[in-house]
Amino acid sequence: MSLYRIGVDVGGTNTDAAILDIKAFNTPGRGILASHKTSTTPDITSGIESAIRAVLLHAPSSSSSSSAVTVISPRDRVLSVTVGTTHFINALVEADTTRLDKVAVVRLCGPFTKQIPPFSDFPIGLRNILDGGVHYLDGGHEIDGREIAPLDPRQIRHAAEEIASAGIRAVALVGVFSPINHHQKESSHEEQCKRLLLEAVPSLQVVCSHNIGPTGFLERENATILNAAILRTGHQVKRGLKRAMSRLKLACPLYLSQNDGTLIDVDMAAEYPIKTFASGPTNSMTGAAFLAGIDLLPEDVGEEKSPPHRQEDKDSAEEEEEEEEEEQEEKKNKNKKKPPQVLVVDIGGTTTDVCALLPSGFPRQAPGFVNVCGVRTAFSMPEVVSIGLGGGSKVFINKSQAHGLDKVTVGPESVGHHIHEQAKTFGGDTLTATDIAVAMGKSQLGDPNLVVQNIPQRVVEAAHDEIKRMLEHIIEQMKVSSSAPVHVLLVGGGAMLITDDDELEGVDRCIRPIHHHGAANAVGAAIAKVSGDVDIVEIPTQERDEKQLVNAAQQWAINLAVQKGAAPGDVKIVEVNRMPLPYTYNGAIRIQVRAVGRLAIHQDLVSPPSPTSLNVFVNDDVQGEVDDCDDDDDEEEEEKGQMANTVSDLKPTIQPHMQQRQQQQKIDLATYRPDVRHGVWYVSEVDLDLLSTGCGVLGTGGGGPTHHEYLKSLEALRSSPKGKMRIISPASLKDDDTICFGSWYGSPSVINERIAGGNEIPDGVRAVNKVLGINSFRAMFIDEIGGGNGMSAFPTGVHFDVPVVDGDAMGRAYPTMYHVTFSVYGYSICPCVLTDARGNSCVVMIRSTDSPTRLESILRTTAIELGLGCAVCACPLPGSVIKSHCIPNTVSLAWYLGRAVHLARRNKSSYIDAIFNVCAGKLLFTGKIVNVRRYIGGGYTMGAVVIAPLSEEDRDPVNSSSQPAAPTNKYMYIPFQNEYLYAALTDGSTVKSEEVVVCTVPDLISILGQDGEAIGSQDLRYGLRVNVIALPAHPLWKTERAMKIGGPSGFGLKVKYVGVDGGLFARSVIDEFCLT
Repeated sequence: MSLYRIGVDVGGTNTDAAILDIKAFNTPGRGILASHKTSTTPDITSGIESAIRAVLLHAPSSSSSSSAVTVISPRDRVLSVTVGTTHFINALVEADTTRLDKVAVVRLCGPFTKQIPPFSDFPIGLRNILDGGVHYLDGGHEIDGREIAPLDPRQIRHAAEEIASAGIRAVALVGVFSPINHHQKESSHEEQCKRLLLEAVPSLQVVCSHNIGPTGFLERENATILNAAILRTGHQVKRGLKRAMSRLKLACPLYLSQNDGTLIDVDMAAEYPIKTFASGPTNSMTGAAFLAGIDLLPEDVGEEKSPPHRQEDKDSAEEEEEEEEEEQEEKKNKNKKKPPQVLVVDIGGTTTDVCALLPSGFPRQAPGFVNVCGVRTAFSMPEVVSIGLGGGSKVFINKSQAHGLDKVTVGPESVGHHIHEQAKTFGGDTLTATDIAVAMGKSQLGDPNLVVQNIPQRVVEAAHDEIKRMLEHIIEQMKVSSSAPVHVLLVGGGAMLITDDDELEGVDRCIRPIHHHGAANAVGAAIAKVSGDVDIVEIPTQERDEKQLVNAAQQWAINLAVQKGAAPGDVKIVEVNRMPLPYTYNGAIRIQVRAVGRLAIHQDLVSPPSPTSLNVFVNDDVQGEVDDCDDDDDEEEEEKGQMANTVSDLKPTIQPHMQQRQQQQKIDLATYRPDVRHGVWYVSEVDLDLLSTGCGVLGTGGGGPTHHEYLKSLEALRSSPKGKMRIISPASLKDDDTICFGSWYGSPSVINERIAGGNEIPDGVRAVNKVLGINSFRAMFIDEIGGGNGMSAFPTGVHFDVPVVDGDAMGRAYPTMYHVTFSVYGYSICPCVLTDARGNSCVVMIRSTDSPTRLESILRTTAIELGLGCAVCACPLPGSVIKSHCIPNTVSLAWYLGRAVHLARRNKSSYIDAIFNVCAGKLLFTGKIVNVRRYIGGGYTMGAVVIAPLSEEDRDPVNSSSQPAAPTNKYMYIPFQNEYLYAALTDGSTVKSEEVVVCTVPDLISILGQDGEAIGSQDLRYGLRVNVIALPAHPLWKTERAMKIGGPSGFGLKVKYVGVDGGLFARSVIDEFCLT
């Protein structure tokens, strides 16, 4: 007897539905009985209802097996309905106040996180709509599970009453390190606080952040705020969908599809609408793969059966041994077949979208953070790369006068939906990619004679070759592996541009679904699975070693999937990540596991009722809501209010001054002058933005990300009187001026989650001055200009109303405190103070005869006790020492570098040439990352990256540099210890290949993305296209004394120093722009 699943996908233009017989999944037709396309209706639900009615007509009735024959309606055989919709994200995109609510943010953080308030990087217009205030409460955890502070019920009740009195119902509840499962979720701080909030004010709608996203406090909070803002809309959509199900007489469970391709039941989706924002592309990809029968391929040419483990981090003792084992294994398995990687290539009318399917069957998720409506958020979204190539793409012919040859280009312009009027094969005047396909005999659209007789064969062949090259280029970009065979799944109306006769370079097999490919998105929704996810930090012991801990986490994930409705026998582990925590010595590891399985099937003929939602957070009596609410109520509610003017409001706060002021006041960055008067540089928001990019370039892979420090500086600038954030030249210092230091110290994993309270560096400065009896000081000085620490002194300067000196103590980023030039040349950095937001101050004083490494060991041990994230303030120094042994004008250098990159992006010119117009340097390599290794050694994140070459035609023409071309027949190997240590050319992609070193520390090696922004060692991943540049170190690092510490031998490297010509001499912004 047949059993059915129905999938629906709601797009901006069309709503698609498909009905599948699950007992016929393994047949050539994949069990698809029917699909239907209809226009999306303004109220969403009537279009869904219409599409479902249409496909139900194709489901045959059946008879019962009892002696009394009973005809069973197809509706009674429907096991589930799954809907993918863009309705929720549209409310945010349109900034529609009728569908958005103000949100109060409750942080469980103790004294931490206050330096970056909520909504700090929201677009101004959206912030004005959503900002409902913030409440900082006790609570939250350290990364190892210790409480930052116990919950205070009195605080919580008071916050609930204040929120209610302000007329706000939506609450975003965010606890430090809440996503890591130190305990059962039900007993977590967020869950306990939620219960107390609802006890105090039952009408509140509370969203807990641990159910929204992973660690990364600010980004998870942003996503939680957006989710809370559309809760009311979520419940309206839920009621509408339930009414539609009632009118259709469907009693089966109702689900929505999530961004990652898994299911969420409708009640829970109403609580977490943000999880459904990007379900459309995921549904299309998984549906297309299903239609093509990817899951039915034999094991040697199909999906990988064992769980795919991401690149694991390893401890230093294992690393060298495992490299040897891998090389032996590589030789042994050289001739063995590897499971293929599947790329879905969806060629439409205007664009081609490409997504990689992982062995789990789900699309590869986008790395890092995702911008939603200008807001930086942390939740899963599929990684899709698009190019301007489709069936309607225009073909351009440019005649070369030199040789009389035709140069043919395709796209990105397209005739779009006018193809039937404008394409030559339909009698139009525009040559399109479809015309080329018809001329090649690949399609019978229109009248082939119109193109065969009127287009020269050389043009047809050249256009075909260009289409083929464009597809090969984007396929290469999206490969998951450099060695596994590639199977391409061609779908979409423009798939006829490539036929089985075309051999795509680097592609082993092309597969095309035959039936219902136009409803792949609805099919993907119908076949979606259930997942269980675990993210936990554990410490291996003799009783429970690492393997046992991983096994326990896997079983936990499986149990979670079963609890959410997965069939127990079908759940599989599809992802395991094991990451040792840096700066720890107890072997602590973070374990992430994902389990996925198909929905369970009840044996009864009649479909089971919708499963009970887990963790329903709204204290809302929904009993009878389908009967008591009608469509008119929701429509009237949506008509209230007025849509915000979002033409200029929905701009990201990143580069806020530049993106908003430039539009309003026509600021031209090329002619922009910083505010420099009487030898003082008064910092603006534009300056901060440029400094953020420039500090990243100088970070050489380390120093921490600049985004948070940019936001801290931006908050300090906006909240202080004008003129308090300022910079002075080191030349302006008097010899007896006292100059103080302060920066961040610890693990980026902690610093980006347990955000600073803002008092840490000022407390450290006061503590070290108290120890030394210093009553006042002249200015703040930067420890390292590279990375986020390059901006850390600005809020402190505002706090004490002192300037920041234009210079730093490294000229780059380095991994230890003793890498500052003052320590190198004999000036002690002790007493040195470590502080945290709780007010703890730890003063470290060691004998002058003790080694710098001993000091670093003491500092790191203390940092662990302070939670792996703290401030460090070294011994203040007199102005005479600053002037004689600092790296001068590096703040200016960061500004000039940032300006160069931003101007190049705007002008669509080479940012590499722009950088080298600012300072001396060399382009070392251009390529694609093909291997990344990481392990923990001595508390540092260590490892290496391997970059493969790009052919000349694959290189980005925008960023093609006038520099000598990087080699195209070599790989580049770059090891790192937080920062990049050296760069070498090798013959192959393995780390044991013979290497020729082309640059080493102390010179600066930076890896830059296609946009010119720096890529830190923690952000390296397979597939990124990068440029590797080298900048010369300052002469202070080139002496014999300094080379022993900052050169190759200082890191235990058995390579000789190799540098680039020149020195890190930077001109001064103050000197260039000063108005006397």
